[in-house]
Amino acid sequence: MQQTKRINVDRGTEQESLRIMITGGTFDKHYDPLRGELGFSNTHLPEIIDHSRCTLPIIMELIQLTDSLYMTSEDRQAILHSCSTCSEERIIITHGTDTMTETARVLGEAGLDKCIVLTGAMVPYSIVGSDAVFNLGAAVAAVQLARPGVWICMNGQLFPWDRVVKDRDQGVFLPLA
Repeated sequence: MQQTKRINVDRGTEQESLRIMITGGTFDKHYDPLRGELGFSNTHLPEIIDHSRCTLPIIMELIQLTDSLYMTSEDRQAILHSCSTCSEERIIITHGTDTMTETARVLGEAGLDKCIVLTGAMVPYSIVGSDAVFNLGAAVAAVQLARPGVWICMNGQLFPWDRVVKDRDQGVFLPLA
């Protein structure tokens, strides 16, 4: 398991801080032209927050940069531990979409009295046409407005953790019927 790295963004305000936990996924992948594949080098979150002109006090926590297909139960427990021990009550987790619902289940079943919103991207931030910035912006708004619980914010919608599914054929998240 990777060490947690804290990236503090001081916005000089008295507002309650928002924590963004970074776990990897397509959101943070970049294209390596020498190898012809997508991989990880670093998170894009500080750049995205700077470009978005978000004025909220934000603490970024780099937990790992992992494709969610390779995320283990130990990785999910590390995310749960970070959520349960941080002082912030409003948390966004950037996560790969393939197993986002599995991590949401671990967090939801823990019953933390915090508002936790998971989001991700179908197209990496570093590629034109990415949905990463839109999904992150929606998650920032959602985490401020939603009641405590665990949520998934994708495709402009907010879903309770136990009432959502990823439709792999369409590449979108949908409510469970």
